[in-house]
Amino acid sequence: MPKALCLTSLVVAALLLLLFLADLVLRLAGLTDIAPLQGASLLMDAGFLVFAAILAYLSWSTYREQV
Repeated sequence: MPKALCLTSLVVAALLLLLFLADLVLRLAGLTDIAPLQGASLLMDAGFLVFAAILAYLSWSTYREQV
């Protein structure tokens, strides 16, 4: 069960990374009308990218300890 939780959090982190990275890139490219979150906030995108990267690192290191 702990392995499944680690992998689930890793998938969630990857989805968050993709979502906020796409929003950030599309906002910087000037395409806010097709951005997933309509380019709401640059600070929000950067913050959630950092938090998602931290979550991915923590889930990966925990998963490695389980093996």
